[in-house]
Amino acid sequence: MRRIGVFCGSTSGNRPEFAEAARALARAMAARGHGLVYGGGNVGLMGVVADAMLAAGGEVMGVIPHSLMTREIGHTGVTTLHVVDSMHERKALMADLADAFIALPGGIGTCEEWFEAVTWTQLGVHRKPCGLLNTHGFYDHLIAFMEHAWAEGFIKPETRAVVRYDADPTALLDALDGVTMPVVPAWITRRER
Repeated sequence: MRRIGVFCGSTSGNRPEFAEAARALARAMAARGHGLVYGGGNVGLMGVVADAMLAAGGEVMGVIPHSLMTREIGHTGVTTLHVVDSMHERKALMADLADAFIALPGGIGTCEEWFEAVTWTQLGVHRKPCGLLNTHGFYDHLIAFMEHAWAEGFIKPETRAVVRYDADPTALLDALDGVTMPVVPAWITRRER
């Protein structure tokens, strides 16, 4: 994994542990030589993870739509800031730039972006592992839902195999490094990949 796409909140949440987890993930990524691809903001956990990555000497690539440059205060101090026209372009470029994805605590947007990355892996659009940093049990209910959906036959074993979660950033990075990507389903054509 050269670069990791990180989805996270544009706020920092109610617990100081969330910001500390973002800093710890950034330090662990930089120590391994991973670059960060993220939503390009300078606020909330987005700003925390970007600043921590920069402080650790890591590469930071932000991707932000024009419409959010002011609202999320685009981070002009990152290594590269891509300003795009839409959220769709943002997600597509982040998917192109990253080799794996991690969700830190966040809200609806964080979950939507992370689930899209998982879906694209499931469909063979890309072949990239996805992880949840389960800080202070933040994703316990989401993990329980995914396990339930798998048990009920709505998530295929090969999709479940590329999703990892852990409360410890280093352990999560180890788990993502160890993911063996499943064979792309035969019904996916070369053109669609």
